[in-house]
Amino acid sequence: MAEKRYLLAEMTWPEVKKALETVEVAVIPVGANEQHGPHLATSCDAVRAYEFSKLLAERMFPKVLVTPPVNFGISYHHLCFPGTISLHPQTLISIIKDIVKSLKTYGIKKFFILNSHGGNDTTLDVACTIIEQEVEGVKVGFVKYTSLAKESIQKHVKSPDYGHSCEREVSEILYLKPEIFKPDALAKGDLKTHPCRHTSANRGPIGLPYEFNLRTGNGCLGDATKASREIGKEICDEALEKLAEFLDDFIRLEM
Repeated sequence: MAEKRYLLAEMTWPEVKKALETVEVAVIPVGANEQHGPHLATSCDAVRAYEFSKLLAERMFPKVLVTPPVNFGISYHHLCFPGTISLHPQTLISIIKDIVKSLKTYGIKKFFILNSHGGNDTTLDVACTIIEQEVEGVKVGFVKYTSLAKESIQKHVKSPDYGHSCEREVSEILYLKPEIFKPDALAKGDLKTHPCRHTSANRGPIGLPYEFNLRTGNGCLGDATKASREIGKEICDEALEKLAEFLDDFIRLEM
């Protein structure tokens, strides 16, 4: 293969067979297809998950194999904006479980879910437990990769309410896949306050399902006008460094 990375979607079966001699972990990118305001395509989360996984595959070559991305996630709260597609939580769990079962056939025992959408986190936490209980002899972990870039985010993101089509996310796209950014439609978040105080909709500790149009009128949070490719690279580089350190430990972990 020309590139020093293993991307299953671009490989033939003989290439996969050869790669399995060194592959220790299968990385499963998981995103979403949901509204991202006027300036990012609905594919944003799925694109970020896959593009970041490509960087990880290069960094961890030849120990990591990246699967095709799961392009849909748990996005009920965005259905109030046109273009969003949401899975039922059990559907997402079943998809990931089937991927794991399939690749275990070829001897892979360790799997890592690379998530880019916060709405997936609870479901993926449950998925890891279920899969380890129901598929014998595998180990499964997951992360929302931006959670590994706290220093860079704290340095560059100053908006009190961010995390969706904001300066952080647009910066990542400018670095990872600028083709899905719509610069002529760039807008700050049209922020609202949810009528119930202390809820997750207001960045509080109380969980309460809500529709996203109760947080923002245009589907955006934060101030995307402050985004830059340089910020995106710094965020991704920090997350990549820490995730590579974890995966080295994960590979050595006894089962």
